[in-house]
Amino acid sequence: MPIDPVGQLALVIPAHNEAESIGKLIGRLPRIVNGMSTCCIVVDDGSTDDTVFEALGAEAKVISHESNRGLGAAIRTGLAAAVADGYQIIAFCDGDGEYSPEELATVTAPIISGDADYVVGSRFSGVIRYMQPHRRVGNIALTRWVRWMVRLRVTDGQSGFRALSWQAAADAELIHDYNYAQVLTLDLVAKGYSYAEVPISYEFRSCGRSFVRLVPYLRRVVPAVHREIRDQSSTT
Repeated sequence: MPIDPVGQLALVIPAHNEAESIGKLIGRLPRIVNGMSTCCIVVDDGSTDDTVFEALGAEAKVISHESNRGLGAAIRTGLAAAVADGYQIIAFCDGDGEYSPEELATVTAPIISGDADYVVGSRFSGVIRYMQPHRRVGNIALTRWVRWMVRLRVTDGQSGFRALSWQAAADAELIHDYNYAQVLTLDLVAKGYSYAEVPISYEFRSCGRSFVRLVPYLRRVVPAVHREIRDQSSTT
């Protein structure tokens, strides 16, 4: 059933040393999205710059990790906080400015209409203004892998802009501290939550440095995905 879009929506932003971009990014968050008031939760993942200062100055709620634990751990912390606060819809996007919070209405629409519990913003169905060639190749290869595993028409398995219903977020289990993308999709689809994609725009970061390095990324993520598949098999 569609939810009544009169509650609140939380945008979770994981951030590690994103002082140059985080304040501007939060400032772009619409106050109302699809009739729902919005709140921003920044998970500071052990930053050593002014990320916390900039986020607080932009009136975000900030939760800090004492040390850098990884993107997956930051998403886990942010989802848990938003679930505990009772937000009807919980979205998240990276803190580097590569995704547009102005597109939250698009990303959350399938949840509000009752057509999906879990929505991924697809860069490959939308507009990519620039993506480094090796990242494009890596994204395409990993997306095909995720598509094969979940047997759904996945076009962007690594997108950093997603939204979940409260129930899906409450049930989500992220077993990997380094990353979350593939294991979150495997987990929620296996639990029966409906999946949807919507086209979004993407623009490569203009400042700071991405944590993603293709070879180390594959070395960490592939074993985590195999672990997720093994755990699912052992419970069926």
